[in-house]
Formats: sequence, structure tokens, C-alpha cells
Amino acid sequence: MFDTLTDKLGQTFKKLRGHGKLSERNVTDTLKEIRTHLLEADVNYQVVKDFLNTVKDKALGKEVMESLTPGQQFVKLFNRELIALMGEANSDLNLKVAPPAVIMLVGLQGSGKTTTAGKIALHLRDVKKRSPFLVPADVYRPAAIDQLKILAEKIQVPAYNSTTDMDPVVIAEQAVQQARNQAYDTVIIDTAGRLTIDAELMDELRQIKARVNPSEILLVADAMTGQDAVTTAEAFNEAVDLTGVVLTKLDGDARGGAALSIKAVTGKPIKLVGVGEKLEALEPFHPERMASRILDMGDILTLIERAERAFDEKKAIEMERKMRRSEFTLEDFRDALQELKKMGPLEDVMKMIPGLGSQLRKIQNFAPAEKEFKHIEAIINSMTPRERRNYKLLNAGRRRRIAAGSGTTVQDINRLVKNYQMMLKLLKQMTSKGGIAIPGLGKFQ
Repeated sequence: MFDTLTDKLGQTFKKLRGHGKLSERNVTDTLKEIRTHLLEADVNYQVVKDFLNTVKDKALGKEVMESLTPGQQFVKLFNRELIALMGEANSDLNLKVAPPAVIMLVGLQGSGKTTTAGKIALHLRDVKKRSPFLVPADVYRPAAIDQLKILAEKIQVPAYNSTTDMDPVVIAEQAVQQARNQAYDTVIIDTAGRLTIDAELMDELRQIKARVNPSEILLVADAMTGQDAVTTAEAFNEAVDLTGVVLTKLDGDARGGAALSIKAVTGKPIKLVGVGEKLEALEPFHPERMASRILDMGDILTLIERAERAFDEKKAIEMERKMRRSEFTLEDFRDALQELKKMGPLEDVMKMIPGLGSQLRKIQNFAPAEKEFKHIEAIINSMTPRERRNYKLLNAGRRRRIAAGSGTTVQDINRLVKNYQMMLKLLKQMTSKGGIAIPGLGKFQ
């Protein structure tokens, strides 16, 4: 999402670091550039103004101006203030109430509210070890109830049996009582959305709030809508007093203004973010990690967390053992690629490595790397089990057969085998030097 902003800030900071000593003038010039970058990223005008005034006051202080590395100190200060702008630290869901804890999702149609309800249920069950209960309370959009029930069945989470002829307030109240009776500790209510904010919608939400006393009222906002998301957040906050925000489509190509503006405008934290279409693609929002990504400093902690969720520990240990003994076959290589894909798009994963994001953006044809993964899997799947375990069996005739079976060429097979041989050589060198690092599991000696 922040690729353009990241690149522009990087260019500005590079010029700033070129000054051996900072003056008020070049600090002011730098802030003017940053102002333009932030406004182009669709950050709220007043937020930009207040933010840069704070940065300027502190940048002209002793910490920066008298530093031996003033350019670096300025970037450090900017990073610190960027974190403060987005909320200092992660704000976790408030679930420490007498069960069931009630999470009420609000928002406009098209923001991804129903899908987000399913994502939150899966997150609570798998990460928080809760027993969630989904409640379809949008009786106005014909497919909304069926959609949430299908999602609930898919992730194997129970759902209240709502129908379109029921009153949404009654649905919410009865669902909470059912959850209490059946010992579900968290209720997630998917309320109705509208194409625009209207008095009827807000009144219904206030009634539901009064009946079920939710511990969380989360606005689900589409990050792609930019400043409109901030305006929506203000309206809902005024009506029902939000406790937080869930930003969806943070993996899209929007400019990112909503993520940088919502906390400052509403005073309510971003608690969760949707980072993909899959139901597993929901993550807690960490301001310090987001600031780090914006400044192209990577996001190692999120990378590790994704790896821990994606990689099966037993498989990883077995894989490491095979690497050490030079028994890492093409079959193991394919399995490793499949595990890596669970962490999300390759480009997103690589951007979490400090400094690598800006380098990847210079590679115009990086996207085909994702397609290359599919070709590799197709090639290996077209081999016999013996061929996967011993690539030396791959003579010319076998390679022609595999190419025909995988829809590739013999040259593709040759390239895969060559790359695999190079990887084996590299693994041998790594193991001889004291260990292999497995993502999410540390280093094995």
C-alpha cells in the first residue's frame, strides 16, 4: 500500500543525509517535501499540518541539530513521531469481560464487514484460543446472512440461525443469550451496512449496543477509500462511540492515508488489518511495525510471526535434518515452497526484510516470480517419486516426458535442476559453517 510514499520519503531522506550539518532552512525544505508526499498519500490535511509542526519543533532541538549524525537523528525522530501518529502500540481486543465478550462490527456496505467477521472468528479461535459465535444481523442485504453462515461452516465456527424476517435488535439479544447458554465466550455480530450513512442505520446500531453491551464496537473500513474512510469513522464514532477500527484491503494499491489519519482524527486505534483475501489474512495492527515498513526498514517481527503460523514445526525440523545430511530432495524443495506460500504473496514477504522493499520495486518483472513457483511445482509433480528423490535419474528422455506432462519446456527442467544443484551446494556450505536458520524456529546447530 505504501510503496509510493516509501519511495518518495526515501529519496527525501537521502538528500537530507547528504548534508553534513543541518540548518533550519534545510529542515524546513525537507518538511515541505514530506508535506507534499503525505498529502499525495491522501493523509488528512489537518493531520499532516499538526504532525509536521511537531516534527519541526523537535527536529530543531538539540537532539537532532547537535548530533554527530543529524540526518540519521532526523529520520529516527520522524519514525518515532510516525508511530505516535498511528497509536504508539498495538491495541488488543478487549475480551477480559464476563463471558460472552461481544464484538459488534459496524460499517458501510462494501467495506468487507461480513468477511471480516469470519476472519476475526478464525483469528480468535486459532490465535486467541477462544470459542467464537458468529451472528448474522444484516437482514436487509439478501445474501448477507447466507454469506456469513457459509463462512461459519467453512471455518467450522457456530453461527446463530438468523432469518431475514427477524428484527436485528432481537437477533443480537437472543444470540448473546444463546452463546451464554452454550458456553461460547465471544460473540461477533455482523450488523447491517448501508450505501451511505443514515439516521435509521445509526438508530438501529444504538439499540443493539444498548441491548447487548458490547466490549468492542469496531468500524470495518475499506483502506482503499482513503479520506472517505476517515469521514466514515468520524460519523460512526459520533453515533455509537467506537472502540477501534479494522482496516480492510491493506494489501491493495491505495495510498495509505486512512491508516495514517484515523487514529489522529477519531482518537480510536486501528486494532486489526486485513492483508489479503484469504480468511487467515488478518493481523493485529502494530504502529511501530507499520512505521518501519513505510520507512523501508522492514518488518522482521511480523515476518517471524507469519513463519511461525505457516511452518509446521515437525516438518521444519525434519527438513533441517535432511539439509544437514544432504538428503534434501526435489520433493522436499516442493514442500518447502508450499510452506512459504502460506506466508502470503512472495513480494509482500520479501518487503518485510529491511532494505529489500525498495530494491524489489526496481525490478519490473518481479511479479513473474510467483508464476515461477507454480511452474516449479508442476514440473516436480510431473516426476515419478523416484525422480523426485534422485534428480540424477533425469536423463534427456525423462526430461522430455516431464516437460510434456507439466506444460513446460526441457529448458525449464534444465534450469530447475541447475538451480536445485546450486541450492544443494549452498546448503552444504551453510551446514559446514555451523547451522541453518529455519524461519520462525531459529537456528539449528
